[in-house]
Amino acid sequence: MAEIRVNPTRMELKKLNTRYNTARRGHKLLKDKRDELMRRFLDVVREDKELRESVEARLAGVYGIFSAANAVSSPKMLTEALILPKREGKLSVDYKNVMSVTVPVFDLEILSEGGSDSYNYGLAFTSGGLDESLRELNSVLTDLVKLAELEKTAQLLAEEIERTRRRVNALEHIMMPQYLTAIKSIKMKLDENERGNITRLMKVKDMMLAQKLADGELYEDYTEEDRTEE
Repeated sequence: MAEIRVNPTRMELKKLNTRYNTARRGHKLLKDKRDELMRRFLDVVREDKELRESVEARLAGVYGIFSAANAVSSPKMLTEALILPKREGKLSVDYKNVMSVTVPVFDLEILSEGGSDSYNYGLAFTSGGLDESLRELNSVLTDLVKLAELEKTAQLLAEEIERTRRRVNALEHIMMPQYLTAIKSIKMKLDENERGNITRLMKVKDMMLAQKLADGELYEDYTEEDRTEE
């Protein structure tokens, strides 16, 4: 881990302390954000799992019915029956904010029903299985759109969780230890300088006392005990 190179001054110590406190607060906020994102993500994944299982089961039924209808119908007849759709729809996309993550909201609007059913072919030469499969497929359409919305939301939340996790780890294992190391180094250097200054002052004081003794400027009753106390 690279160390932060700074001048060992009290001003730099104050700046590093401010940065460390800011990093510590940011670390706590990011951890709270990560935990809340995980909670929202798990809720979305749980809902997505339930809806996906339901949609897959219904689609499996649709494919089974359509396969049976395909077996008793000619390919040309199926192509002519399904070549032109009868229903029209509009998919609108809105957005909402989830923990600073912009996720989509899909809304499917059927513009034209074309009658009470969704069949754009004559019923005389088609099987009832084709009618049933199309009816079931139409009923699952809204759930398919909702499933796409949930899966996109889960993907975006997972990406944000990963980014937040990297930031938390960077603060916890890189930046904050670097600040603490630099703060400790500056404090040790300042303490060393302080001890050096005290030592020099004591040395100067002893030299001044020795000079005064040599010049006879001190009282005769000045004792060694008094000097020691000073």
